[in-house]
Amino acid sequence: MSCPVLDLAQQLIRRPSLSPDDAGCQEIMIARLEAIGFHVEPMHFGDTLNFWATRGEGKTLAFAGHTDVVPTGDHKLWVTGPFEPTLRDGMLYGRGAADMKGSLAAMVVAAERFVAANPNHQGRLAFLITSDEEASAVNGTVKVVSALMARNERLDYCLVGEPSSTTRVGDIVKNGRRGSMTANLHVHGVQGHVAYPHLADNPVHRAMPALNELVATVWDNGNEFFPPTSMQIANINAGTGSNNVIPGELYVQFNFRFSTELTDDIIRQRVAELLDRHNLQYTLNWVVSGQPFLTSRGALVDAVVNAVRHYSEITPELQTTGGTSDGRFIALMGAQVVELGPVNATIHKINECVHAADLQVLSRMYQRIMEQLIA
Repeated sequence: MSCPVLDLAQQLIRRPSLSPDDAGCQEIMIARLEAIGFHVEPMHFGDTLNFWATRGEGKTLAFAGHTDVVPTGDHKLWVTGPFEPTLRDGMLYGRGAADMKGSLAAMVVAAERFVAANPNHQGRLAFLITSDEEASAVNGTVKVVSALMARNERLDYCLVGEPSSTTRVGDIVKNGRRGSMTANLHVHGVQGHVAYPHLADNPVHRAMPALNELVATVWDNGNEFFPPTSMQIANINAGTGSNNVIPGELYVQFNFRFSTELTDDIIRQRVAELLDRHNLQYTLNWVVSGQPFLTSRGALVDAVVNAVRHYSEITPELQTTGGTSDGRFIALMGAQVVELGPVNATIHKINECVHAADLQVLSRMYQRIMEQLIA
């Protein structure tokens, strides 16, 4: 017996949409949405395909997601081809099955069912879809949000279909995310011969006490919704490759995942004060990839919790852990933002898969959320 959610998920998985290439996925989704009365607005930027689709007027609930996927790795290690969707032992295999073409299929089918049952729904149902989430995320949701904000577009609620669950669909719901910012630090010294250290200035030696303090610093203690801010050194590089040369420069890259207890300005200030206290000669550049956001209990969180309880008979745990998502951009519109999607155990892995039944349950959850907020 055919299942609309699985059928659509397989159609999307067959498209090799390696970020930021959409490979025709959005064409499939747009055709389905236009058929049920959505107005679809392509919003392409650079090499990235995006669209904003709406149906109805008033209080707006948007479903957000991405059609792009990460590289497959060695095709030979897949039991079946990464872009050959396969149902086996109750699991749907293929790149994007969990992250996040399965969610996209669940969203579209939920919208079809919702519109069929509520053709004159009171609020506005929307889709915000990009093909640039897994790579640079430069020309995707962030650009669409900027354009929507420039024309004062309304967005009250947004459900992002990222794979939030851990063991059962709906066991974890993300109602916020930590901010992320990366420091690129160049500590300047004087290159010289290792046998004549008095004629050189070793930036590695100079920087070690500062780096030790940086690692040992407690930045905050977190709060009810966020764990303590985490600072991790990601890259260190110095030297010419020769064992008899004192390097002239040390490069260190470190990343902060920070809570709402801090701001990026506070972090910049504290790091600069630390480096200055150690009398380093340095250049420091920052890249902020996302601000922290939090959606407290309210209409959207309550609707999501209700839907999970109804179909999974569990109460989801609200968390803000993990990486970032496009929710960080959408939250800038003032919308309540929640992430609810399938189990994330195999995302980005060889033989990525998802329980086929989970996608059907997820679609019913999405439909119930629509019914609670805009029916």
